[in-house]
Parts: sequence; structure tokens; C-alpha cells
Amino acid sequence: MWEVASLTIATLFATIGPIDVAAMFAALTAKDSPQKRRQTAIKASVISSIVLLIFALLGEKILAGFGITLAALRTAGGILLFIIGVEMVFARESGATSTTPDETEEAKHRNDIATFPLATPLIAGPGAIGAVILLMAEAKGDFMKQVVVVSCTLLMVGITLICLLAANRLQKFLGVTGTQVIGRIFGILLAALAVQFVFDGIKQSGIL
Repeated sequence: MWEVASLTIATLFATIGPIDVAAMFAALTAKDSPQKRRQTAIKASVISSIVLLIFALLGEKILAGFGITLAALRTAGGILLFIIGVEMVFARESGATSTTPDETEEAKHRNDIATFPLATPLIAGPGAIGAVILLMAEAKGDFMKQVVVVSCTLLMVGITLICLLAANRLQKFLGVTGTQVIGRIFGILLAALAVQFVFDGIKQSGIL
């Protein structure tokens, strides 16, 4: 179970990027009062938790409805996570884990950023959603492993909430260099995990 928990936490830490989300949150809420910032952070965390839980519990069935096999899911999910991992290693922004320039500009003019862009795509973005579906698929047939995946998903959202609430202090403490170092470390881990997912998908497909 510890292996499943550590895999889930590492993968979601990389795909959600709590520190990066906190930096974006600090920039978008710079003029808000502490109370409004806290309300926004909590609301975004609740919404993103619901989104991730929906895809964790129903994601595989949704994909099955489109005729997508588990092998294809593992392979495609692995490729997506690998791209995110490479982007993290080279400290580049990816649309799978962050907002696009147009989305960021739109968010600056919104009164409520909790749902967009904070809850999605910053917290529950394509990378995190794909990771959750893939992790749940890997734990298929073992109820306790699936409980661990769901629990660790909620834990990561909780950690993200803590980072949001301490966004200014965290940003000052780590700085740009510290944030990128952490990102690169988790990027390497994520890339390695992604390759393993691809290998498992190809093996399960029976192509080789």
C-alpha cells in the first residue's frame, strides 16, 4: 500500500504542482483581502476535489463507453505524463498543468477565479485528471489500493490548499530557483513513471 501511496502522491504533486499553483494564486489575488483569498482558496479546493473524485470513480467507465481499452489508457496517459515531466525538467509551462496566456489574461478580469482558472485547469487540469484515471485503472480489482489512491488524491488537494493559504510566504521563501529545483526533481520522477506506464500499456495490448 505504501508503494501505491507514494506513487500517487509523487504523480499528483508533479501534475498539480501546488507550489506553481500558489504562485499563480498570489499573482491573481494580489489586490484581494485576506478573507476573500481564503474563501477563494477553499472554494477552489472543494471544486477541484469533486472534479478529481468524479474522474477517479467514473473515468474508466466513461472511457470504456468510447471503446478505449485499459492498455490504450495506460499508453496514452503515460505519453501525456511524460510530456509534462519533460516540460518540468526544462522549466517550461505546459497547457496540461497551467493556464495559457489567453486564459491568464481572462482570469485577471474575473471577480471570482475559484472555479476558473484555479480549480480547473490549475488544480484539476488535464494532467491531474489523466493521472487520477490512470492510477485508479492500475489499482483495478483491489478495493484497498483504490481507497489509497482516492485518499492520496484528497491529501494532495489538501496540501495544495495549504500552499494557497501560505502563497505569499511560500513564494518569498523558495523564490524562482527553489521552485524550479523542486519542479525538476519531480519532473524526472514523473518522466520515469510515465515511461513505465507506456511499457505496461504496450505489454498489455499484446502488440509485442
